Amino acid sequence: MPSRDLTYSFLVERTPEEAYAAINNVRGWWSGNIEGSTDQLGAEWTYRYEDLHYSKQRITDLVPGRRVVWRVVDSYLKFVKDTTEWNGTTISFEISPKGAKTEVRFTHQGLVPEQECYEACSDAWGSYITKSLRNLIVHGKGRPNPKEGAGSRAPG
Repeated sequence: MPSRDLTYSFLVERTPEEAYAAINNVRGWWSGNIEGSTDQLGAEWTYRYEDLHYSKQRITDLVPGRRVVWRVVDSYLKFVKDTTEWNGTTISFEISPKGAKTEVRFTHQGLVPEQECYEACSDAWGSYITKSLRNLIVHGKGRPNPKEGAGSRAPG
């Protein structure tokens, strides 16, 4: 049975090492206030967007050019009934060469269609991963803070 966890993937004409560096530059592709180190194994860092979304991630796996994994150890999502829906979920980035290109596969394990946040969170993640992060990898500049529609993207 296929996984129902939220997953996005894309190919870029960059090296796995370039993709890995961009993923770890969270401030370069994810909006909101980010505090703490986002590129050291065992480190914890927080993300906050206004009073709508807070999450604390612990970096549980870092394999240069191959993998980045964060465990959500605390969260608050104001816009859903279960405000701690993300607690205990895992966010991973698998990086692999595909011919002359590199594939980046993002998975938010534990974020599934039955959750209230799924629709809003999947839309926000889709934009951050397939647009902002991809842009950071390919062009050296992410697009984490779009001016219009920010309210509709509040989860991410």
